[in-house]
Amino acid sequence: MAEIILAESAGFCFGVKRAYNIAFDVARHRHGGCTLGPIIHNKEVVRELAGMGVIAVDDPEQINGREPVIIRSHGVKRSVYEQLAQMGVEYIDATCPFVSKIHRIVSDMSAQGYTILLAGDEDHPEVQGILSNCVGKYCVFSNENDLRKIVDIFPPENNNDVCVLAQTTFNKKIWKDCIFFLKKLYTNAKIFDTICNATSKRQSEAQALSERCDCMIVVGDRGSSNTNKLYTICKQNCTRTYLIETAAELDRSMVADAKIIGVTAGASTPERNIKEVLDTMSENTTSSVNETENFEEMLEESLKSLNTNERVMGTVASITPNEVYVEVDGRKQTGFIPFDELSSTPIQSADEVVKVGDRVELLIMKTNDVEGTIMLSKRRVDAQKGYEELQKAYDEKTILTGIVTEVVSGGVIVVSNDIRIFIPASQAAMERDANLEELKGQEVKFRLIEMSQRGRRRKIIGSIKSVLRDEIAAKRAEFWENCEVGKVYTGVVRSLTSYGAFVDLGGVSGMIHISELSWLRIKHPSEVVKVGDVVEVYIKDINTESTPKKISLGFKKAEDNPWVILERDYPVGTVVKAKIVGLTAFGAFANIIPGIDGLIHISQISNKRIDKPSDVLSVGDEVEAKITGIDFEKKRVSLSIRALLPDAPADEAEEVEEAPAEEPEIRELEDEIPAVETPAEEAAPAEEAPAEETAEETE
Repeated sequence: MAEIILAESAGFCFGVKRAYNIAFDVARHRHGGCTLGPIIHNKEVVRELAGMGVIAVDDPEQINGREPVIIRSHGVKRSVYEQLAQMGVEYIDATCPFVSKIHRIVSDMSAQGYTILLAGDEDHPEVQGILSNCVGKYCVFSNENDLRKIVDIFPPENNNDVCVLAQTTFNKKIWKDCIFFLKKLYTNAKIFDTICNATSKRQSEAQALSERCDCMIVVGDRGSSNTNKLYTICKQNCTRTYLIETAAELDRSMVADAKIIGVTAGASTPERNIKEVLDTMSENTTSSVNETENFEEMLEESLKSLNTNERVMGTVASITPNEVYVEVDGRKQTGFIPFDELSSTPIQSADEVVKVGDRVELLIMKTNDVEGTIMLSKRRVDAQKGYEELQKAYDEKTILTGIVTEVVSGGVIVVSNDIRIFIPASQAAMERDANLEELKGQEVKFRLIEMSQRGRRRKIIGSIKSVLRDEIAAKRAEFWENCEVGKVYTGVVRSLTSYGAFVDLGGVSGMIHISELSWLRIKHPSEVVKVGDVVEVYIKDINTESTPKKISLGFKKAEDNPWVILERDYPVGTVVKAKIVGLTAFGAFANIIPGIDGLIHISQISNKRIDKPSDVLSVGDEVEAKITGIDFEKKRVSLSIRALLPDAPADEAEEVEEAPAEEPEIRELEDEIPAVETPAEEAAPAEEAPAEETAEETE
């Protein structure tokens, strides 16, 4: 029975896996979009994405509103980025970080006047994207023979400054041979080994595995450059080498009589395809430990951290919607910070936290020597530093500030010093039933009331209420020290009763009696103010002997007193338009201005004799009348319509003159005068209100 050996680094490389995840994330959550060219060189993956609504287009002109646009892992030409920007379309750059790094090197070195020599396939989209960053001379070579021709074009004796790089998937052995040749000619050449570590390792494994196997199976898309390179390497050492795209292409004759079968896969091959090939082969063969182990576990094993929890310094090289790429000091691997490891505070984009060129301290979370990458965290470094600062604040009972980021069961989460702190609902506000949702997104002050650690678990609890209580106490002390009768304050109406309104003056409450709310007669304070209104009040009285201390407030203004207005604007002799508001046997009452009614005696209603006022007037009528008298002490106004009418005929005038004087009758009927004549000041005095009418200091 044959032994099956799977190459350790078979399958997706870091850059391809990243692009794959971005595309499927868009397909699952956006249900549409497109990729510029196939996202990876795998027809099966491209078909699957198309079925989910994310199709591949060859040119930006074919986008036709399909957004977002995903730039594939190979990258695109600089002109494509410019075209997308001009079109104003949304795009996600899924270019492999290793490829992006080559773009930056080529752009910088070319701008400095270097001639770019690039090892790779001139027709490959990755190479075309790289060359688009050149502003000067460049040449592409694929082997040592090509280099000999280039030397004739750029003779070393002409002191040509050259910069040499390679396509990420270039053959490692050919690269070494070419570099050996170049160093002998261009002694000052700038050489950057940009072959992806994963590609190099995959090729080395394929080389070693094919030398010991009777049969080699290479799994991958036939259009994939790195898959074809693997096939070429294996074929040189093992004549029975087969390239298949899926398990359906396996034929029993391929592996007949083979004792050791090797399996490898290109960087664009999904792990499920590799697993299907292994499962199909294992039906008729006995495999080594590689077959019996779970494939996903085996891939995860390759990502085990070699030196985690180490702090390093790095420079931000580029920023994408999902990750930030960092050049880590003293390391060749490409460092990347996942989006959720940038900050503990919710952010919309990475550039809210870092900018290209920033120097940042980071924590190594995971290293992958196969892929040549390091997963980093800024959030955790900030949290470690923040915890030390919080411990000091806890010991010294210092007041801290933070942003409320979440409302959770039983309280809220505040982020301070990049650490999440729990504030229980009972400690989040002064009111017991406060709406905690109103705190979300707000900056708050708080104290730490508990800090403990058990193993890796930290318990940090804070209190907003503790700070608020101190602030209120300070405001109270300041208020009582400076308050005095007549002083004006701005406050907020907190509650209403049938006899008045309670106003918060900043930690201390005062009451406006209903009689102080308006110069007009009102039935309830809600006719003038509502809970939450901001009002300007003045202190009428302070009782510091009671416990707690009490304050009476005034609200209505002296200049708004209708009798003051009447005296100022309506002297005796003034003609006014008045509205009839009541009728009696001896006359009619008419409203002059809000709060003041005047009496039109029956004798002053008409220049003719009338039996009763209702013969001439009705409630609601508007009439012109002359103010004939004002008694400010008794708060009475006399009006006359007759004074504005022409004289009556002689016979009617005699009848009017013979009428008895009405003044005694008015005095006798004073008790019958409607309540509207009684001014607000004559209402029950405040001191007769129940004890609870006086404001009590807020606890």
